[in-house]
Amino acid sequence: MLSYVLPIAFALVALAVVLNFWRLIRGPSLPDRILALDTLYVNTIALLVLLGIHLASPLYFEAALLIALMGFVGTVALCKYLLRGDIIE
Repeated sequence: MLSYVLPIAFALVALAVVLNFWRLIRGPSLPDRILALDTLYVNTIALLVLLGIHLASPLYFEAALLIALMGFVGTVALCKYLLRGDIIE
């Protein structure tokens, strides 16, 4: 059953990544682009988790955790820069 579901999940998440890239490039405003970047790293985490399930390797789950941590910090820094014009007070 898992052999049928994983390719479908890979395809759908890859489609979401492509649509996020489109929003990142085409976004009408800066907050839209930051939101697209945030969603892009969430989809990257999903791809890594799916790859880890497919290959049965725990290394991909650790990489997904690191990307989640760096993505969160990056999103907070970009939002703080957008609101205040400075990251460090």
